[in-house]
Amino acid sequence: MTRSSQSNMTTKTLIPFLAITFGLTWGLAIIFVLFTDQIVAVFGELSISNPLFILAVYSPGFASAFLVWRQYGFKGLVSFFRRLTLWRVSRWWWLFIILGIPAIMYAGAAVKGAINAPFPFSPWYQVLPALALTLFLGPIEEFGWRGLALPLLQRKFAPFWAGLILGIIWSVWHTPAFLIGGTPQSAWSFAPYFAGTTAVSVILTALFNDSRGSLLTAVLVHFQLNNPIWPDAQPWDNLLLITAAVIIVWLNRRTMFRHGSGVTDILMPEQGVLG
Repeated sequence: MTRSSQSNMTTKTLIPFLAITFGLTWGLAIIFVLFTDQIVAVFGELSISNPLFILAVYSPGFASAFLVWRQYGFKGLVSFFRRLTLWRVSRWWWLFIILGIPAIMYAGAAVKGAINAPFPFSPWYQVLPALALTLFLGPIEEFGWRGLALPLLQRKFAPFWAGLILGIIWSVWHTPAFLIGGTPQSAWSFAPYFAGTTAVSVILTALFNDSRGSLLTAVLVHFQLNNPIWPDAQPWDNLLLITAAVIIVWLNRRTMFRHGSGVTDILMPEQGVLG
């Protein structure tokens, strides 16, 4: 594991990070509720392609980029983004990303009885812009949640507890999406989603540490979970994700519950640019 012995950025940075993240996302949600007609007239109906929705989803990424830039300058920001180049991790993790997540989604859909639902895109090539939007929408959150918040939390807590705390925060942050029509979450039950998202946070914590703080693998997991080609598996996919989290924690139990075993670097883990 890569650990920094000292840093200018402390766990207190979580306060402005969460303030910016929640303030921007929840603030936009409140504005939309209070001024729905005016917002729709300018930006259109609320959907995942609505500019305000995208801005709200991007808030953790914006917050982390701003705070890293303010603390370390442009060079530090480049180093932060270079963590997207970290790809070396156990082949078992790559199997989980490439095959495991689809298996969970299809198994959940099978239990729900939706596995034989028709392909949601016609003609088929309409899936291409949907995939592109999915890749550059939700996964941008990872720059904030795993890029900044998780390393800071792991300075105070063992990885399991850091992942669990972050998962609860992450789940609560999504609350406005359940209260406003036009979002994917507005059609789901909150409790299973809350539990499933918290489980995903724990899974991503183990992956993040095994990959030496890779943002790439976190982005790919997020993309796979939101992949628009999977059939509807709610809420059963959440139960399977919780099961996967239990197995992964057990397999990594020696490090998941040991304080100091997690990655705490904010910048690319190389000599001279730890933070």
